[in-house]
Amino acid sequence: MLLFNSYQFIFVFFPATLALYFLVARFGRTAKLGTILAASLFFYGWWDVRFLALLALSILGNYAIGQRLTREVEKENAGAGRAWLVLGVTLNLVVLGVFKYANFFAQNVDWVAGTHFTFGHIILPLGISFFTFEQIGYLADIKRGHIYRADLLSYAVFVSFFPRLVAGPILRYSEIEPQLTPLGKSRFSMDDLAIGLTIFFIGLCKKAFLADGIAPFVAPTFSAATGGHSVDFFVAWGGVLAYTCQLYFDFSGYSDMAIGAARCFGIKFPVNFASPYKAGNIVEFWRRWHMTLSRFLRDYVYITLGGNRRGPIRRYANLFITMLLGGLWHGANWTFVCWGGLHGSYLMINHGWNAAAVRASWLGRLRASLAWRIFAHLLTFFAVVVGWVFFRSPDFGTAIHLLAGMSGLHGAMLPDGLQFLFGPLRGELGHLGITFGMGSGSTLLATYGWVAALLAVAFLMPNTQEFLARYQPSLVASGLDHTKHILYGRWSFSPAWAVAGGALAFVGVISITRVSEFLYWQF
Repeated sequence: MLLFNSYQFIFVFFPATLALYFLVARFGRTAKLGTILAASLFFYGWWDVRFLALLALSILGNYAIGQRLTREVEKENAGAGRAWLVLGVTLNLVVLGVFKYANFFAQNVDWVAGTHFTFGHIILPLGISFFTFEQIGYLADIKRGHIYRADLLSYAVFVSFFPRLVAGPILRYSEIEPQLTPLGKSRFSMDDLAIGLTIFFIGLCKKAFLADGIAPFVAPTFSAATGGHSVDFFVAWGGVLAYTCQLYFDFSGYSDMAIGAARCFGIKFPVNFASPYKAGNIVEFWRRWHMTLSRFLRDYVYITLGGNRRGPIRRYANLFITMLLGGLWHGANWTFVCWGGLHGSYLMINHGWNAAAVRASWLGRLRASLAWRIFAHLLTFFAVVVGWVFFRSPDFGTAIHLLAGMSGLHGAMLPDGLQFLFGPLRGELGHLGITFGMGSGSTLLATYGWVAALLAVAFLMPNTQEFLARYQPSLVASGLDHTKHILYGRWSFSPAWAVAGGALAFVGVISITRVSEFLYWQF
């Protein structure tokens, strides 16, 4: 696999593709798009050349259906247009279902019926969830009246463009098409290159240095719970918070690298990640976390189900169903469905609370207070962390063991080496069920040291989009503007920032010590 955080990508594939792209610029749009398409297909085929045929058939099939659907919409033939849309969506979901959910379905049939049915070992094609959703959105937009004059080459580039081919963001054709026709700038842009590489290497540091740095403290805790071992309070919280940080910087790092790589070609992607742990409620969290997926679920699932147009009960049901499907999209496992259901419940409670605050003025005054805002941020973060337990756990047994440990049901033990800090309070701690053991506890201390450092970065530092806000590094994908609230540290074209960028690149590159896939590539 040609990973972004690999020497092959950073020093061979990416610079060679970029150089070739600008060398052929003199030959016009077709040559430039053809270069991007060839590079993207090579990038995808490097993982498994057999699945190039699947990607190509998906592109050709959806393009053909989109062309026919466009003609029916232009003729105002609603019935035929609906039929072609249903056909396109069905075919996309069938392909996704076969590769991603066939064995999940078989396992559940076996569990209910006591059979032994199986489809054998099915390899999940990289990025199939992402490019399938994009193409469903493309067809749905046409049915809603967005007439795209897409030629096959530009459509193929839209689907396969390598910076976001395997893990998003989930694009809309309307966002990319104006940048492909006539493909923006025809000359090499040093500004785009500087901005793009800065964003890319910020993302590389997040992934290779921060996310991979804390990763070793995650697996032992979850593995112990999977094995049925009782995980005590401090170990459970340490492992779960470590995963909370790992996933954050892994996904944030990938999003930056995708946006940065695209910007080097003069193409802007929508922002996909905007400091979600700074959210003060769960609605805001989903406006900041995986923003393009949230947008897709809202526009093509929630609104299609009826949205909020049919009363509060139906609205809450639509929210819950949408999040269940969002959880299932992440993986063929009931733990993902449970995670989606949790967030669906969170959103229902959040919207109900907002409605109650409108009716009761005292609630409005309470929510405006500083103490409440701090409490709301902590509560939101706690709810998200609990959700990550199910998201990371391979089964419910693991999740239950960890939640029991986090609740203190398996006891709480501190390292012997910390006894001197508590002195006469040791007796009181014993009454609370906190004992001492674990030897020096160096692993536990290192875990919490990493967690404290990474949470400080997540909560206190500006995000990448805020750093480069004055240069509009990406498209805005939600109603929130996450680029204005920064009082310090704005990036600029200056020697000081050039040195800082070089330092980031150095740290990121030397942190690539092993093959480490992005967590979201498995979805």
